[in-house]
Amino acid sequence: MAKYYALIPAAGFGARMGSEVPKQYLPVLGRPLIHYAVAALCAHPRIERVYVVLAPGDTLWTQHDWQAFTPKLVPLSCGGGERFESVLNGLQAIQGQVGSEDWVMVHDAARPCLDQALLDKLIAEVGEDPVGGLLAVPVADTLKRADQENRIAATEPRAGLWQAQTPQMFRYGLLQRALSVLEGIVPTDEAQAVEQLGFQAKLVASDARNFKVTYPRDLELAELILAAREGLE
Repeated sequence: MAKYYALIPAAGFGARMGSEVPKQYLPVLGRPLIHYAVAALCAHPRIERVYVVLAPGDTLWTQHDWQAFTPKLVPLSCGGGERFESVLNGLQAIQGQVGSEDWVMVHDAARPCLDQALLDKLIAEVGEDPVGGLLAVPVADTLKRADQENRIAATEPRAGLWQAQTPQMFRYGLLQRALSVLEGIVPTDEAQAVEQLGFQAKLVASDARNFKVTYPRDLELAELILAAREGLE
């Protein structure tokens, strides 16, 4: 039976946040932002191990206490310049520890509001899929394409469009192959790399609360969601 693993690429900086501290280490309710992604994945009973791919020379990781998540949590200091490079380097670093048919969930370090129900749903709907899949939400807003002067050039039809989230879950062997044979593209997510091989990943309806912290105001929203969740537990 295939096992489940998680991988968090955390070697980036998050330039759009406008902070001198890498985004994943910004404080949220007294803990670094990445803490919440780690906690959610480590808490799920089906996930065997959670790998965090750090930038070489990262000195901030060890300034925080991760003992509550050992031995399930394993840091890897092999991050790359691009997200896909960090994921590929991480996959190569765990070769031999994970089987070719085992599932790997790649999750954003800056997506702190992932909950156990969404992980259950992803596993239930993708665990027997021949390709893999990802959490996503149908696009609800009207989409405008801008010209060079930020004036509307066109209104794009939104029918059938989804906004990709994470985790994105694929077999170890397929994902490693997809990220190893890219031809002149820099994929923005794992599903795009798998698409280049001709495979169609499954979209699993998610929750808008599983959003990615990108701008400073997003931290406030994350704190509201997480504080409300902690108040219910």
